Amino acid sequence: MVAAMLAGCGGGGEPTPAPSASPVPLVQARPYSFKVPSRYSPSAPTPLLIVLHGYGSNGGNLAQYFGVLAGADKHGYLLAYPDGLTDAAGNRFWDATDACCNFYGKPVDDVAYLGAVVDDVAAHYNVDPKRVYVAGHSNGGFMAHRLACDRGDRFAAIVSLAGAVWQDASRCTAASVVNVLQVHGDADQTILYTGSAVYPSASQTVATWAQKNGCTGTLEAAGADKDLDTWIPGAETRSETYEGCPPGGAVGLWTIEGGAHVPAFGPAWEDALWAYFKAHPKP
Repeated sequence: MVAAMLAGCGGGGEPTPAPSASPVPLVQARPYSFKVPSRYSPSAPTPLLIVLHGYGSNGGNLAQYFGVLAGADKHGYLLAYPDGLTDAAGNRFWDATDACCNFYGKPVDDVAYLGAVVDDVAAHYNVDPKRVYVAGHSNGGFMAHRLACDRGDRFAAIVSLAGAVWQDASRCTAASVVNVLQVHGDADQTILYTGSAVYPSASQTVATWAQKNGCTGTLEAAGADKDLDTWIPGAETRSETYEGCPPGGAVGLWTIEGGAHVPAFGPAWEDALWAYFKAHPKP
């Protein structure tokens, strides 16, 4: 697979470090950008959202694209938007799956690093352990699935836009159930909705999670279509969810019909994203 084909949104602002010195060694070496909601109170357990950028992008750019900078403040979430390491081609990446995107074999353990980010935020703020969420795009979407596979005990839910789980489902150990939402445009020419030789389709990705979470039903329509992509007329996003999933193990698929790799999101996407997190804490 050609590395450039997996690039998400490029550009964006430079990262700024977390607001205070970290006692966590992995974070000392790799500071992350961070935002505290204006109504934060140390006495109240507060949800945390981590957003993960695509290949060649950065955390600040993804936070802007997803619209979570203002939204985290409005909804009262702590927000972390870290950066992946830079590879030999000068592109930031996450070491998510064999498909994406550590193309040069750089030694890195991003599962450990992102766990350290959670630890670091919790060392400084009152994080609600039942409301820690991850949302990622492209390479960041792959990484969200990797975190759910390896450390589902730490995360209430993941939202993956144009990512995928391991092609070999046995590599996703998934010792804990986790809420999973896959969002994918069926006209995506970068990460194919129908999958490839090295990563599964969107439907197979959610089928893998339904099996691992112990869902007993099938994938069924779930409510009215959503109008998430401002470039596509009408309500273009079909919402489906598996029936018979256990508490804390909901599995859903939002298909953006005609949607590309970088959908043109607006307020409707932001509202849907925050509503999903609110509805999917750990039990």
